[in-house]
Amino acid sequence: MSDLSAHPDNLAALEERLRQDLSWLELPAKSWVPTRDVDGRPVVDVVVIGGGMAGLVASGMLKRLGVANHLVLDKAAAGQEGPWVTFARMRTLRSPKQLTGPAMGLPALTFRAYYEARFGREAWVALDRAPREVWMDYLIWYRKVLELPVRNGVSVDNITPREDGMLDIACSEGGSNETIVARHVVLATGRDGLGGPFVPEIANSIDRSFWAHTADEVDFEALRGKRVGVIGAGASAMDNAASALEVGAARLDMFVRRSKLPAINKFTGIGSQGVVHGFAGLPDEWKWRFLNYAMSQQTPPPRPSVLRVSAFEQAHLHLESPISVLRQEGDHIVVTTPRGSYPIDFLIFGTGFKIDLTNRPELASFEPHIRLWRDRFPTPSGMANGELEGSPDLGEAFEFLEKTPGSCPTLSKIHCFNFPATLSHGKLTGDIPAISEGADRLARGIVRSLFVEDREAQFANLQAFDTPELLGDEWADDDAEALSELSSQRN
Repeated sequence: MSDLSAHPDNLAALEERLRQDLSWLELPAKSWVPTRDVDGRPVVDVVVIGGGMAGLVASGMLKRLGVANHLVLDKAAAGQEGPWVTFARMRTLRSPKQLTGPAMGLPALTFRAYYEARFGREAWVALDRAPREVWMDYLIWYRKVLELPVRNGVSVDNITPREDGMLDIACSEGGSNETIVARHVVLATGRDGLGGPFVPEIANSIDRSFWAHTADEVDFEALRGKRVGVIGAGASAMDNAASALEVGAARLDMFVRRSKLPAINKFTGIGSQGVVHGFAGLPDEWKWRFLNYAMSQQTPPPRPSVLRVSAFEQAHLHLESPISVLRQEGDHIVVTTPRGSYPIDFLIFGTGFKIDLTNRPELASFEPHIRLWRDRFPTPSGMANGELEGSPDLGEAFEFLEKTPGSCPTLSKIHCFNFPATLSHGKLTGDIPAISEGADRLARGIVRSLFVEDREAQFANLQAFDTPELLGDEWADDDAEALSELSSQRN
């Protein structure tokens, strides 16, 4: 094997090692799902919506388990999937560099292997965290070396149930329309996959031209010399604040409701394989208890992100400063808090995301039938939590469950492999640390469903298989010759 540490920028050697590893493991498995067609059109076994990290590893796991007839759709152009080079504005990832993420247990598929192949081992040792753009390069390479079936520039406009138990996926691409028939759909649609950005009602009091959410496209160059306000102090809020300051914002005011910034990342602190594999087995009240506590403590922004902002003397932090009034005054707005009023030219909401199925038109046919946690689990006393109450109640393979049993059987063919799955399964669907374990659970559940549904065809294959192992010449019957002679004597 090649010594990658001695050959910086040697992706060819790494790719050869990966091919050898896959060959030794006999991966991917042979295709085994019987083909289907409807009205002369081929049926796709699984359509994955979203070609970011979660969608790619879901595709990789399906291919690994022999579900070759699947497809990944993403509305973005190739190389623009996910947040990494669009609305993510941090310099580096927030996760430790050594996490294996979507590598599916294959050493040659890890970010470390990729980084060392490109830049050398010394560069890896010196690296603090993965640069955001290099991580995107890694995901592009990941897709290429695994030969994953991704189609870019495709928007999914609607998903509807069919009478035959399958799903119609209405898509648009470059002005043309297409309907794909699928047996299963995986929603690998990220943080806002079941809703969208959350913006408080108070934003309605000012014109849309004066504000943006951290998930929006923001023309930071236009903020040069401007007074910028940021609501919130999470990681994205800090990254957007830093981006404004680095292009030359004249002043930056950050408004935070809390009396101090959260300092301890609780869930990361107890991260373990026990949490990864054990969370889904917790009683419901304990799932709620874990997540409600972690959410109430909040996740601190990374220290480098805070230092990136505080390094500017024109940056000002306002604690215990919830926004009480927003008003327009000519060419700017005024932000009022219990501690004062501040003239602002542009305001950025770092207020996270919400779960709101009515905000997803592609799920309109299913939204009334999707069971949420509040539909069956009484909120524990003293632990009211709107986000948890509105989270989907999912099955073992991340599939949606019916609010009323029997009302929409096709619902179980749609799998929620995005952030709102956290209450049912733990943090397996949106963050780097356990994304491979989540994809493995998802893919195995889909494989089980496909095999059970195809049991008649699989049994017919069993009956029809007629390749002999023994040819009849391996070992002669000791008594055959004697019996033949005895028969001849009698005759």
